[in-house]
Amino acid sequence: MLEDGQRECQIWLEAKDPDLNVARRYVISRSKDLFGVTIVEFSWGRIGTRGQRRILSFADAGRATKFVEQLLRRRATSHHRIGVCYREVFRGP
Repeated sequence: MLEDGQRECQIWLEAKDPDLNVARRYVISRSKDLFGVTIVEFSWGRIGTRGQRRILSFADAGRATKFVEQLLRRRATSHHRIGVCYREVFRGP
């Protein structure tokens, strides 16, 4: 998710289906602070609401990458859980 020298990256996902009344968003951000610690921030909720948010810090960038991949794998199973697939809306720095 983060290339060498890249300080941050963000991924926005959305799951929408008006027939099922589903309008969800999931945002994952990864960055490094001034001390070199990798910060992973993720937020989720219904589109248009404040939702919820968690921020975790990782001393090891490899563990942060593994955690982000785990979050993305979980979102990939949304069709079985909520009946709608998440689609990537934005990926960038």
